[in-house]
Amino acid sequence: MTRRKLTKEELDLWKQVAQETERLHPDRPAFPHASVQPSLPRTSKKKSQPVAPEPSLLEVFEVGSKARSSTLGNSLKPAVTSALAARPVQMDDKAFRKMKRGKLKPEGKLDLHGMRIDTAHPALTRFILRAHANGKRLVLVVTGKGKDRDEPGPIPVPRGVLRHNVPQWLLLPPLSQVVLQVTPAHISHGGDGAYYVYLRRPR
Repeated sequence: MTRRKLTKEELDLWKQVAQETERLHPDRPAFPHASVQPSLPRTSKKKSQPVAPEPSLLEVFEVGSKARSSTLGNSLKPAVTSALAARPVQMDDKAFRKMKRGKLKPEGKLDLHGMRIDTAHPALTRFILRAHANGKRLVLVVTGKGKDRDEPGPIPVPRGVLRHNVPQWLLLPPLSQVVLQVTPAHISHGGDGAYYVYLRRPR
């Protein structure tokens, strides 16, 4: 809708009214009539050009793209045989090789089959300390390979609780003071279900 221009008669009437009217605020500068105001140049409003988004510096990420593929199984502990094989040989090397081949005859044997942990541990302690006191050097401890699950319950239990615990008991005091070497037995003496325990010389 275009604004209508004032006629000459309307302008004269407005000027006459403006001259006879007292100003409400005489201290403020008077503004000329709208018709005599200098026209300001119109600024053409240019449509803003859309700004292209900057290329993202972040890499495209997809869920699972950085995940490493796990090749580990569900073994709760490393193999007992691997842990024992990694220990250095403390006894005579020639005697150790003969023992591993089953060429040394054990001087005593302890069978822990069917025992629970609370009875097997003290039985092992008594047997090893008595054998050392009697001057024996090589004894055999039979643990068995164990069942798939030794104790019922929600927490997984490694197969062969005694098979896993006996080497640890032998390497802890007081048995560590008399035990020189622990290694899985030869197949002729029970294989993975038994251990050779080589004792120190009594002082």
